[in-house]
Amino acid sequence: MPDDQLPGPTDWGTTVGVGPWVGPWPEDPRYDPELLAGGDRRNVVDRYRYWTVEAIVADLDHRRHGFSVAIENFGHDANIGTVVRTANAFLAAEVHIVGRRRWNRRGAMVTDRYQHLRHHADVGELLAFAAAERVPVVAVDNHPGAVPIETAVLPERCLLLFGQEGPGLTEEARAGASLTVSIAQFGSTRSINVGVAAGIAMHAWVRQHARIG
Repeated sequence: MPDDQLPGPTDWGTTVGVGPWVGPWPEDPRYDPELLAGGDRRNVVDRYRYWTVEAIVADLDHRRHGFSVAIENFGHDANIGTVVRTANAFLAAEVHIVGRRRWNRRGAMVTDRYQHLRHHADVGELLAFAAAERVPVVAVDNHPGAVPIETAVLPERCLLLFGQEGPGLTEEARAGASLTVSIAQFGSTRSINVGVAAGIAMHAWVRQHARIG
């Protein structure tokens, strides 16, 4: 949507989003009549104001990147929502939840509506899926023998795999990865939050492969 067609600026300081559409309604099936009438308060970029969820997902699908993200969910990890939200921001192809089907959606901030999600009962099922799709698995873990992500060349099409908070990746996940990368740390802590690590890894892929601007 051109900026000059927006009924008003997005005001993040008071009320999020925009109010009801001012003037004649656009004749475009992507627009949601309820949002046009009542305003759009969702956390979406201005390009998608008043669009239906289905229209937004369809548009994103034309531009999705070549990487996907997988995270083990054996302890109902509260960080999964953050990983999903970040995957949406960096336009990941899919997010794979491994282990428990249920996960804490609060951190996703409703971005899971726009992000393709796939569930796998266990790591073996995930690795079988990756092998069938011929997608290399890149484990992200500070483990002996890992290649620094700061200098590693990430495959343009790959599956970035993260463990749950605390124990990290399982042995089966490490063994099934074709490449393991680590994130450089310089302080006293042994590890960083898995949601933060996922963001760093996804951005590393973006810097190498995404078209910027």
